[in-house]
Formats: sequence, structure tokens, C-alpha cells
Amino acid sequence: MCGITGFVGKGEALPFLMQGLNKLEYRGYDSAGVTLVDDNGLYTFKSKGRLCQLEDLLKGESHPQKTGIGHTRWATHGIPSNLNSHPHTNAKNTISIVHNGIIENYQAIKKELIRQGYPFLSQTDSEVIVHLIDYYDRGNLFAALQKAVRYLEGSFALCVVSVQDPDTIYVAKKESPMIIGHCASGSFCASDIPAVLEYTKDILSLEDGQIAVLKADGIQVYDFQGELQKQKWMHIPYDLQAAQKGGYDTFMEKEIHEQPYVLSETLRGRVDNDVRMDELKEININWEKLERVYFLACGTALNAASFAQDLFRQWVPACPSFALAASEFRYGNYYLNSDTLCIFVSQSGETADTLAALQLAKEKQAKTLSIVNVLGSSLARKSDCTLYTCAGPEIAVASTKAYTTQLVLLVCLMIALSEKLGCQPKDVSKLMADLKRIPEITKDMLAQQEIVKDYAQCLKDQKDAYFIGRRLDYFSVVEGALKLKEVSYVHADAYIAGELKHGPIALIDKGTVVIALATQEEVASKTISNIEETIARGANVILITTQYQDTHAFQKVLRIPDVHPALAAIPAAILLQLFAYYGAVLKGCDVDKPRNLAKSVTVE
Repeated sequence: MCGITGFVGKGEALPFLMQGLNKLEYRGYDSAGVTLVDDNGLYTFKSKGRLCQLEDLLKGESHPQKTGIGHTRWATHGIPSNLNSHPHTNAKNTISIVHNGIIENYQAIKKELIRQGYPFLSQTDSEVIVHLIDYYDRGNLFAALQKAVRYLEGSFALCVVSVQDPDTIYVAKKESPMIIGHCASGSFCASDIPAVLEYTKDILSLEDGQIAVLKADGIQVYDFQGELQKQKWMHIPYDLQAAQKGGYDTFMEKEIHEQPYVLSETLRGRVDNDVRMDELKEININWEKLERVYFLACGTALNAASFAQDLFRQWVPACPSFALAASEFRYGNYYLNSDTLCIFVSQSGETADTLAALQLAKEKQAKTLSIVNVLGSSLARKSDCTLYTCAGPEIAVASTKAYTTQLVLLVCLMIALSEKLGCQPKDVSKLMADLKRIPEITKDMLAQQEIVKDYAQCLKDQKDAYFIGRRLDYFSVVEGALKLKEVSYVHADAYIAGELKHGPIALIDKGTVVIALATQEEVASKTISNIEETIARGANVILITTQYQDTHAFQKVLRIPDVHPALAAIPAAILLQLFAYYGAVLKGCDVDKPRNLAKSVTVE
């Protein structure tokens, strides 16, 4: 997993490469590098650590080259080191590559190339690619790349430059994202949209099995067999400001505070007296014959999907439904046919495990629906139907606004599906009215940030925290615990409140931090009883509950307004995000770039 940039044009390539890599820092990385090329040779600079260390290497010299490729690496094969950093070059220093993905048969390729006399300097799977291209190169780099990519097994987004074609970048894609752009200054490529927003809003997302040939004056796209392909350009309505901090200290803080606005964008045109989901017409299915529904996702998106599955089970009990980690779905031998609906949730639309689950679903003839934030992403393009969350660019690694927009859109989808299946949510009129209020409700939650900041002080000397809730609250606390551990490195676990007495309560002693949710009225009193058990053992409890719950026994309380139970997770999420944010800041953590994490997990 990494960030990739490439530029070929009329001016110097290096400024574009470095600016693009800076825009891709949020994806997570442990090393960085660039290769510049001209008629005289390749010039490669790379360093373990942050981009500032690469910038130090580049200082003091002019770099007039008009073609180059750049890379930020997140280690998958081989430790973070200068040798394992990209770009990788061949022994003659005439070909250089950067790669995102995993080459599954690299050991076999490496063994054969070593037998042929090729030297290897790194521990990476990526280095085999440059030597394989060199092996096939007979003076035609495009033909050599064609042969090489057909031999590779696994996933790759790949950029290649060479001394023999110094005015060209070759880009190949299979199961790893890559976008192409062009402007008056030249042509460029990148692994994600923020890297190119300053130059264009019109992009081309390469499809699997395609090779793009980039020159200063234009772009050609071919398949792996060399057949010229039609180009499908797409306009991205993001602006540059959306990918900047805009006066906030961090992207995470900014994105938490953007939620009232982005939630209104998610709901725009969807909710009146009923829910509009015209996109469902794109699914060729007889709803009366629907046999089962799968909700598939990873990470934060899985927490949103699990929440939606529980709603669906409540509202449409006759139709079996399952929420599953996409990474496990392929191995579970689950029943799929043409009367099955698979719902995929992903911020990026490029999550490798989710895309693999989608591929399996399509092979089994299941109908596919994706909930995605990034326009034109692989998941969106490959699904029968796509619903966009409209959250805008989310730069911080820990998801905030993408999560709440997923929740809102999933609630709308569950309403629409329940109606198609002849059912109706309880108190549907209140549900519809409260959906319209969600943006204002989230503003009210943000107004409590100073109280949350004060409560987060309890984390200062703590290494552990426990989250508890019942029913829909359970999915909220799972996400709350994930958010806290992601950004603050506090060990955080979430439990069903009723399960405390079956083991986890042994962890509670004086000063233990417990965050409890009690927003579901039908089980709130039972949750309160469970919380009181932790207080009796000395726990430091923070309770998130409704306006009407009796809380006289608690010292630290955060309240959400009267809202339909299906929507309580959204204001609760705002409070939990603020708690994680302030806890991380208190501990001096880099909330935008947590250690060992990447924003878009594009390898399995």
C-alpha cells in the first residue's frame, strides 16, 4: 500500500511529484523516493522516514528533468529501509519502477531471475518487476512491459520509466487503483485523487488489465494484449480546499466538524415524506424472490454495515441477513445465487478484500450494491448499483465523516428495502422527521466538544479503556473503541453490556475507564445496571445517553437529543470521535497519520 505519482510534461517533474506525494501522505507510509529521467540517465533518490527526509536529499542540486515517478511505501514485504524503498531500478540503471500491490508469485520469479544472473538488493516483491521487464526488454519497453504483466500474479499499480524512452511513463493496473490526468503542463498519474486536484478535475481511472502510455502531449490506453482502448474520462466535483485543513490543526478535527454539512449533502434529494432510492432500479432483481442479504465491508465500514444488518433484521425479519468481514467472506462457503443481494460498504471503493468479495458475489450471480464515497472507484464501477455518501475527500486515516454518512445512507437504504419487501420500520413518521434533523443534531453534538475534551483527560495515564452497549449501541461502541485505539494507541475493547459478567468484568478495577452507551430505550435500564456494576468496582465511567434517562448516579454524562432509536448512533458517533480525538491529542499522537495504518488498504 502506498502513494504513487508520475509526471511527464513541459516543465520540471520534481515539483509535481513532491506535491503529489505530500497530498498522499494520509495513505500512510514509512519511506519515500523518486526517479527522474532524461536522455543522460536515471536519477533515483529515496529515504526511509518522512517526506522531509527525502526533500533534504534533493536539496542543493537542480533537477531539470521533465519526466519522473514518485512513491511513498507502506511496508508489506521487507522492513522499512532505504534499500526496500521505491523506486527500484535494474542493474544497468536504465529502467525504474514504482509499485503498489502484492506480487503473489514473486518468489518463483525471483528464483528464476537469480538463476539468470540478476542481482537483488531488496527484500521486496516489487523488485522482481523491474528485473522481469529488463529480462523481456529487446529495445521495446512497451512490449517488455506487456510480457511482464501477463506473467505477474497478484495485484499491482505500476509506473515505469526508462532511459530509452525518457519522455514517456508507462502505467499498468491490475486490482490496485490508478488514475490518469492531463492538463496544459503535461500528463500525470497518481494512486488517488487529491494528488491531482490542483491540476485537473477530469480524470481517467484505469481498468484492470490496462496499460496507459503517458507523454507530455497526450495519453493512449491499451489492454495487456496491445489493443487500443476507449478512454472513459470522469469529472470529479471536489475542490482543492476540500483536501486542505482549512484553518484546523488536523484533518481529523476538520472532518469531524464537517459532518453537519456532509450529512446534509448525503440526505439532499433523498428524504421527504419517504425515501428516494432511484438507483435501486439498476438492480435486476425480483424483490419478492429475495432470499437473503449480505452486508460486506472492512474496518470502520464493517461497523456501519453491521449496524445496518441489525436494522434490516429488525425491520424485515423474514429475510435472512448477515454482516461479514469481506476478508473472511470468500472462505466461508456462503450460499449465493441470483436471488441474493450483497451490499458492500467502503469509503475508498478500493479496499482489496471488499473487491475480492464483490468478485466472488458476481461469479455466483448475486446482485451487488455498493455504498462508496470516492466517485468512479473500482467498487462503484463494478457493482450493479452504487449509492454515493457524498462526504467529500476524507484525508485523515481514521474515518469520521465517511462513517456517519455511511450510517445515514444505510438507514435510508434499509427504509427503502423494507418498503420493497412489504415491511415498515416502527414509528416511521418519526424516523423520517428525525432524518431531516440529523445535520442540526450533529451541530448540537459538536457544541459539547469542551465537555468531551475535559472528560478525555481520564485517558492521560491510562493504557486501557472499555466500551459497552446493547443492541444498536453495541455497534456504536465497537466503532468508538476502534477510533480510540487507532489514534491514541490506547488498548480499547468493546463488549455487549450483558456479557460483562461473563468475563470482562474481571478487568475492571479502580480508575478503569469505561465508556457506556444507553440510547436504546428498550434495553437502557439493563445497560444502566451493568454500568453500576462497573462503578461498584471503581470504574471511571462516561455515559452517553438520551435526554430522558435518569443519570443521577453518574458524574460524567453526555446527552444526545430525543431521536428515533435507528438514528441515535449518529450523534453518539460524533461524541465518540471527539473523545478519541482529544484523547489522542492529550497523549501527543499524530491523529492524521497513526502508526502502522494506511487510509486505503489496497492489499489483501
